[in-house]
Amino acid sequence: MISDERIEQLLVRYDYLEHALATPGEFSNQEFVELSKEYSTLGPVVEAATALKEGRAEILDLAEMMTSTDDPEMKELAQEEFLDLKARLPDMDNALSVKLLPKDIADDRSAILEIRAGTGGDEAALFGGDLFRMYERFAHSHGWKVEMISGSASEAGGFKEIIASVTGVGVFAKLKYESGVHRVQRVPSTESSGRIHTSAATVAVLPEAEEVDVDIRPEDIRIDTMRASGSGGQHVNTTDSAVRITHLPTGVMVVQSEKSQHKNREKAMKILRARLFDMEREKINSERAENRKSQVGSGDRSERIRTYNFPQGRVTDHRIGLTLHKLDQILAGDGLNELVDALTAEDQAEKLSAMEAAI
Repeated sequence: MISDERIEQLLVRYDYLEHALATPGEFSNQEFVELSKEYSTLGPVVEAATALKEGRAEILDLAEMMTSTDDPEMKELAQEEFLDLKARLPDMDNALSVKLLPKDIADDRSAILEIRAGTGGDEAALFGGDLFRMYERFAHSHGWKVEMISGSASEAGGFKEIIASVTGVGVFAKLKYESGVHRVQRVPSTESSGRIHTSAATVAVLPEAEEVDVDIRPEDIRIDTMRASGSGGQHVNTTDSAVRITHLPTGVMVVQSEKSQHKNREKAMKILRARLFDMEREKINSERAENRKSQVGSGDRSERIRTYNFPQGRVTDHRIGLTLHKLDQILAGDGLNELVDALTAEDQAEKLSAMEAAI
């Protein structure tokens, strides 16, 4: 339970920030920017804190009214309001606790989405295409922009690999729980006997990184150019436009092989920054989470996180044991919100439990 003292600290700090921002001349530009960020971040927290403070004050007033009034009708009304507010206070307390959780600095960022076909051959590539279209529709429903960076199409359809940029506010916060192995169970169109096959695709969601987030020294990378592969005839690339960038300290390698060498270099560096930034974040998160029993958003790419079963029309997320018989809606993008919200709530509950245990 959040103490009254803690609530008062939040309100006093917010009041200070409000007055400080009204006198910008007293601070340097950098200090003013930092104060503005804190004020903006603290706003929703203070809103929840104020609601809880007022709720606690009101319940005391109602309790006093129930004991002091001689009017039966007034007493009954006060008791009804008292019981209603008493039932709502734990939720108000929990809402404030959630807002006080340490925020992932990457939550507000855009993201790099990588999907790779796993076991299952052509069927896995087709499933990879289904997943990409699902995320594309989900993104559009949130007003985000999706731009393909690179893709390796399968002859049977779908993608062996696809990398895309998803741009917008809060993209990573919504998509970060999608990293892992996605499994599909269905009858392939080429299966004449009607036998169900199991295939898989791997999804990785990386927060986009700015140059200031990752220090990539020129001497730490090797850039190789090569001839991009083509389909033959006039489509064969006759110039060395493909780019391979290797980050020597980590061994991380990114290859871009479209027509423009300049664009390939730019896109490859964008992906490299995201991968290095993600590696550093995961290292920090793992160190912080050593004592936690499980992590909903661990980002373990080898973990089987979800199964899409076509014959039964269901989708099961194995991390939280949630099964929804809404396969069509989820693949259409609309139903994915329910899964994302459930995963977010579970992750918040785990963090709250860990925070309370540490107190």
